[in-house]
Amino acid sequence: SPTGMALSVLLILLLSVLYEAVKMGKAVLLRRALLALPRSLSQEALTEPAEGDTPSLTAFPISFPRWFWFHVAQTLFHVVQVVLGYMVMLAVMSYNAWIFLGAILGSTLGYFV
Repeated sequence: SPTGMALSVLLILLLSVLYEAVKMGKAVLLRRALLALPRSLSQEALTEPAEGDTPSLTAFPISFPRWFWFHVAQTLFHVVQVVLGYMVMLAVMSYNAWIFLGAILGSTLGYFV
């Protein structure tokens, strides 16, 4: 039905915008992770928390350095990005011109924002 098609195009448009937002979030996390790396790449500097870092109250018996948590967050963002990308790709593979235009418009709008 026309209503169903309009909702489908809107959903694909929103998924494409979200895909671009996750891609940008991953880039921001990469920048923060690079800034959190110690200046010296010695074994002690990589395993010990940096000066000024407060020890986190986690359930882990050892404390992980700050850059490690940024890497975990980047990994989760990557998984979300791959899932969203495949979902949009599968929708485009329906070979429906309206769905295709929704994906293109959503990607354009997401990149612009």
